[in-house]
Amino acid sequence: MKLRLGCIVFALAVSTLAPVSTLAQGRPSGSAPNAADSSADGSAKTVSKTDKRKQFVIDVVRTATALPVADQQDRLRVLYSASNVIFPIRPAMAVSFSREGLRIEQELIQQGKTPAVSMLDCGGVDCGSVKILVENVPAANVDSAEQSLVGAVSKCAAAVMTVRQLLDAGFEKGRVAPRASLAVMERVGVKAPWSQQAFEKLFASLPSDANAFRPQAADFATTFTRMAPEVDKAAAGQAGLRLLAWLGKIDASADRNLAVNATVGSLKELFGDKGFENLLASDVMARQAAQTAGQPGEMTHPPEESVSVLRAIARRDSDRTDELNAMPPSLRAREAAASGFASGTTDANRKEADHYFDIAFAALNDVWDNRASVRDVHAVVQEVAEAAAQVDAVDALQRTRRLQDPTAQAIAMLAVARVVASR
Repeated sequence: MKLRLGCIVFALAVSTLAPVSTLAQGRPSGSAPNAADSSADGSAKTVSKTDKRKQFVIDVVRTATALPVADQQDRLRVLYSASNVIFPIRPAMAVSFSREGLRIEQELIQQGKTPAVSMLDCGGVDCGSVKILVENVPAANVDSAEQSLVGAVSKCAAAVMTVRQLLDAGFEKGRVAPRASLAVMERVGVKAPWSQQAFEKLFASLPSDANAFRPQAADFATTFTRMAPEVDKAAAGQAGLRLLAWLGKIDASADRNLAVNATVGSLKELFGDKGFENLLASDVMARQAAQTAGQPGEMTHPPEESVSVLRAIARRDSDRTDELNAMPPSLRAREAAASGFASGTTDANRKEADHYFDIAFAALNDVWDNRASVRDVHAVVQEVAEAAAQVDAVDALQRTRRLQDPTAQAIAMLAVARVVASR
């Protein structure tokens, strides 16, 4: 690993050297180059430099994907990043990564686990592999596979029928995927017989443990509001009552409020105020839930960490070390990376930039150790590595070697490669 990465660093260093002399070999001393010679020489140098950068990216991707990663979710994260980076340069390599990633994605779903990322969201996915994944999803795990099924419907027209059959089997087992169901409805047509029937089945098969599906409450409401005007009015009313009664079982939260507000609004638009009241008269539970409409509602997410490069640039004259050390690891990593980027690109102060990147990469070790509690840990690692690569890609690549976890190393290396590939 050290020898291979050392060769990569050397290759990049060579590719970033200043251009060689513009004098063509064999040209008499003192003679001026003609326009044709100058153009051809410049073109050759451009091609050569581009080729070196492409080879660097290929080498980094190969090395990153060869690192030993035992956890399936982590391996999936690495393959996802690698496929996105290499697809514009080597599509065939991206396809091989996608196939391995889809196999892991399938295994996770079969174990009842929701994949951390879906290979269907990146390039290099072939339709045949998508169909195989869908065909091997157990009906009892259709909810764990939802993101994969949504991707399958959008990526592969030939997989739509298989997804339909899987959703039907899921309805029979009381396992539902509202976003995937809506994706198929939109694909086959909201007025199609299957869509009309699936709408009724979906809301007749709502999960018994409503609280466990609180984050998906808005997905159910979105599917209802989109389809209610397209189905039989009586079917829409029955589905709306079932949804409201189900939402009433969820503990008070912004997610529930959002879903209740959307559902009540859709029913009032469909039936009118008086018709809506008459509809609620037949279901006490639905009425109780509907009475909570109007409360503030939004989808809940973990607190966002606000990081601004412009703010870091404005504060680059002050030492932020003590301030950074008092921050939680993920915020410290991102803020220190922003300060390193500001120092290295605005003032070209490499000593100061190196100091901040030391802090940022050290914090990544803590971030990765506690990744279960960090929102989108993958993105945090990428953000830090990309900031460092914008200042000095060779140095950034070397810093990735000091990260303690192989997965974090791989993701960081791929982020450096992404920056180099974009130049």
